[in-house]
Amino acid sequence: MTDTTRTGICAGRVVVVTGAGRGLGRAHALAFAAEGAKVVVNDLGAGLDGAGASAGPARDVAEEIVAAGGVAVAHGADVATAEGAASLVTTAVETFGRLDTLVNNAGFLRDRMLVNLEEDDWDAVVRVHLKGHFLPLQYAARYWRAEAKADREVAARVVNTSSGAGLLGSVGQGNYAAAKAGIVGLTLVAAEEMGRHGVLVNAIAPAARTRMTERTFAATMAAPDEGDAFDAMAPENVSPLVVWLGSAASAGVTGRVFEAEGGRITVMEGWRPGPSADKGARWTPSEAGEAASKLVAESATPGEVYGARGGV
Repeated sequence: MTDTTRTGICAGRVVVVTGAGRGLGRAHALAFAAEGAKVVVNDLGAGLDGAGASAGPARDVAEEIVAAGGVAVAHGADVATAEGAASLVTTAVETFGRLDTLVNNAGFLRDRMLVNLEEDDWDAVVRVHLKGHFLPLQYAARYWRAEAKADREVAARVVNTSSGAGLLGSVGQGNYAAAKAGIVGLTLVAAEEMGRHGVLVNAIAPAARTRMTERTFAATMAAPDEGDAFDAMAPENVSPLVVWLGSAASAGVTGRVFEAEGGRITVMEGWRPGPSADKGARWTPSEAGEAASKLVAESATPGEVYGARGGV
């Protein structure tokens, strides 16, 4: 790992990346290792729909990091279980002596229109994305809180993975969009609660070519023809921002959501008050409807605010 473009921005840090066996997670794990971090590579090795399990993807990425001169260990537990999430933190601490950064990335899809969406498909997708963020975050937070209470310096970072679907919605992805929107809410709460312990919490809404997007957004995510200068949808384009957010250099940045796509980074500004009307008394339904219609006409649509972009 002697590339002169590397800065060692994460030298000495211990980083956990969930869902790191393929796609964005793999890119993040490799990028952190290239910048000097010791990496716990987590992946259950499930299929695109969450079925099955294999130790291969996590092991392969860990071996790839080691072969390139980095330091990594594989972890194959299900982080949407308390046992798996606890062991994730324990693996980092027992193997490398500490934990500095958690990148929550694990997930899969079971896309259906709402009228056809089975309860099991709802539960499975919300579980892996939302619970799979909550539990690692909780166990990492407990570790960092204990460190802070023991008067040990904590400069911890959490990077969660939301999506354009969570910010704008996405037809056929009600379960996924709801989970990804929940991750934004979780990020905001965690940033407020954990800052006192030296923990900064942010989220990304990436757009990149992964197993999940190359089918859903096939045309947009297609790799460029050979010889083109820049593969805008390569997952590796997202990782530099994630590495910076996971480093000590991101001090002071917390509770933020960043869109990352190709060479563009955007701070997403979220829900904020728009046009308003105040009668000073209770509305009748007709009055409320007339006022609401007028306010909608005066307001920007979500697509105008965020831009209609696909995401992971």
